[in-house]
Amino acid sequence: MATLIAAPGIAPDITAAKRLVIKIGSALLVDRARGLRHDWLEALAQDVAEAKARGTDVVIVSSGSIALGRTVLRLPAGELVLEHSQAAAAVGQIRLARAYEEVLAPHGITTGQVLVTLEDTEDRRRYLNSRATLETLLGLGVVPIVNENDTVATDEIRFGDNDRLAAQIAVTVGADQLILLSDVDGFYSANPKQDPAAVRFDVVERITPAIEAMAGDPISGLSKGGMKTKLLAAKTAIAGGCAMAIMEGSPLRPLQALAQGAARTWFVPQADPQQARKRWINAMKPRGELRVDAGAVAALLAGKSLLPAGVRLVSGAFGRGDPVAILGPAGEALGKGLVRYTAAEAQAIAGHKSGEIEAILGYGGRAALIHRDDMVL
Repeated sequence: MATLIAAPGIAPDITAAKRLVIKIGSALLVDRARGLRHDWLEALAQDVAEAKARGTDVVIVSSGSIALGRTVLRLPAGELVLEHSQAAAAVGQIRLARAYEEVLAPHGITTGQVLVTLEDTEDRRRYLNSRATLETLLGLGVVPIVNENDTVATDEIRFGDNDRLAAQIAVTVGADQLILLSDVDGFYSANPKQDPAAVRFDVVERITPAIEAMAGDPISGLSKGGMKTKLLAAKTAIAGGCAMAIMEGSPLRPLQALAQGAARTWFVPQADPQQARKRWINAMKPRGELRVDAGAVAALLAGKSLLPAGVRLVSGAFGRGDPVAILGPAGEALGKGLVRYTAAEAQAIAGHKSGEIEAILGYGGRAALIHRDDMVL
């Protein structure tokens, strides 16, 4: 296939991914007549196991609960009313989670189910809780299986498609690669089903208005994510320093195929996830200040997190997850960070050892006031 942008050497290598998010569309998982495609899912489990063996953290964002549930409930074809969608999700989600558990367990991989809604990423506290949960699961070697919580979500709190959900999850966990397994093998200059002259992009370095104008919106019978939503997902991903690929996912072992040069389109970021996050934090307006002692300054410059023991003065009105300025002993600016406690909590534990937090606040908190990953100096 001819390409509009051919940039040898800049396309990411999936085998080098440190943290990988895989989005799986409904049409890949569920056959309308036969139900769940066990053979495909078992082959994907091999891909995931190989990635894990390379030391890659893996998160799966999976569609399919409604599609699977509607086959079990024998609901009619076409658009479902909200109540039927939620009922189908309730029936399908438990089967979907069990299916992932069954195909990954033989490889020694533990799975965990994480259900989210749009509100969970827009509300600061919920976002931080989701991020902490996912980070903990990944740290324990678990493969989280993420899906929109369709059993309770209404239109006002829905992502509406798992392409954008996957991109948000990729940014949340600081993934360096996101793979959208779809029913198309990349991003085209036009809909290839309607225009035989359409050509596929190999690599997109920047999403321009001209690129946006090329996005059609083909929707299959089972999935809701068209090319427009994939482009929106790409914007979110690359803004967070995460490369994103769109590829045909129906063949067995799609990730192996990608590593071997299968047709795809890569959207590449201009910075890595950590750099993108640091820039984002640095651009935020502080809602308070933490003045630290000389010992804390030395620890921060050595790459450590900010512990309560090193804090001498807390000012401002801020909540958990808000940006705060970090000041040195003489009030000199050291940097910014996202604080893990409210202003009142920070004032209460300032100057105390992390082991004393529970006795002071009445509940066990996090050891660091600002984690080094949430800080820019």
